[in-house]
Amino acid sequence: MKAVVFERYGETAEVREVADPEPVEHGVVVRVEATGLCRSDWHGWMGHDPDITLPHVPGHELAGVVEAVGARVTGWRPGDRVTVPFVCACGTCAACAAGDQQVCERQSQPGFTHWGSFAQYVALDHADVNLVAIPDDMSFATAASLGCRFATAFRAVVQQGRLAAGEWVAVHGCGGVGLSAVMIAAASGARVVAVDVSTGALDLARKFGAAQCVDATRTPDTAAEILELTGGGAHLSLDALGSPATCAASVNGLRRRGRHVQVGLLPSPDGTTPVPMARAIALELELRGSHGMAAHTYPGMLELVRSGVLRPDLLTTSTVSLDAAPAALAAMDTAGGAGVTVIEPWS
Repeated sequence: MKAVVFERYGETAEVREVADPEPVEHGVVVRVEATGLCRSDWHGWMGHDPDITLPHVPGHELAGVVEAVGARVTGWRPGDRVTVPFVCACGTCAACAAGDQQVCERQSQPGFTHWGSFAQYVALDHADVNLVAIPDDMSFATAASLGCRFATAFRAVVQQGRLAAGEWVAVHGCGGVGLSAVMIAAASGARVVAVDVSTGALDLARKFGAAQCVDATRTPDTAAEILELTGGGAHLSLDALGSPATCAASVNGLRRRGRHVQVGLLPSPDGTTPVPMARAIALELELRGSHGMAAHTYPGMLELVRSGVLRPDLLTTSTVSLDAAPAALAAMDTAGGAGVTVIEPWS
């Protein structure tokens, strides 16, 4: 099969022929029809994820058709249309028993712990726990976006953030996850303030329901601006980018007893990031992380997508071939990009 492979961190990947994967007993092999390009893929390519072993194939947002099944798989067969959360759970640890598969103690992640979906085929573990059926009327490109960015944003806003209609929500960073969060929060009846350095991203945020937009290149103190725009601060704020500056701004822009949810990854040399904890104490703020979404919680989100309340299909702004994926991956950290890129490995 053809796959995107990189041999060294930060150096351009290449498309090459590699061996087709085989399913383990509890797993499947999926023919990849669409896979999203995510900032997390860029972090992995840059060497920010300790689970990656070189050479490596990135990609963790995927949808496709089951090609082969392992001997112990009971719920799936070749030809089934499926997607999968980027966290593939084991199904048997204490976290999984509690329904918290998104923080499974023995999780695997395509594109990180093993070769991913920037390829024509991908192997996935524990299929009966992790696969999600795609409705017949949903495109593969839309389904692929659910595996990380949209499902991650949905859980961050609805489950971790506990959003209520009428609240102010600040979204720092309007890439794929951030724009998804804007759409989900606005559809839930919230008033959204979107923050980004890209005018294109802010234009999309307005399109998807943001009531206010803050251009961080023209606003030295985005937290102060949010406090002003919201009349005292956001009830819920998300750092959807992942940087010390956006994390701090998210916390500093909250009102009393507000809720911060960290969604974007925060790589740093020593593994820690400064957080304004004095403010968290004084205002009794709530600080939470959000790490994907378990497969068993997808039905509610899927129903909102099927009914048209949520439109993740509108977030896709470009579609590229596998041959164009290495350049698109390298460009993920450049300013000015907006929207979602989907890779179609068979185009």
